[in-house]
Amino acid sequence: MKLIISIVQDEDASDVIEALTDENYRVTKLATTGGFLKSGNTTLMTGVEENQVNDVIEIIKRICKKRKELLVAPTTLNGSEAGYMHQYPVKINVGGATLFVLDVDQFIKI
Repeated sequence: MKLIISIVQDEDASDVIEALTDENYRVTKLATTGGFLKSGNTTLMTGVEENQVNDVIEIIKRICKKRKELLVAPTTLNGSEAGYMHQYPVKINVGGATLFVLDVDQFIKI
């Protein structure tokens, strides 16, 4: 048995959950926050047999595409914290997914 931990963007989460449940995979959803952009993301946990891992990964790949977004980043004009704060847009890549596939020694459903 394997545990797939998938960290996806909030806007992709409901589509991933729907696609996985449509294919009869059970999913547990955890609300989490990313460290880089401090924005909301969703961590999904899916327990599957070893021969199902690639199917789940393909479903997630199909939905979680990378895309560019504009982020307004504050900066100081003179380089110090006491200086004037100026905001400017920066284009960043978001989306995609981070997956961890772990071995599960025991699975118990009560």
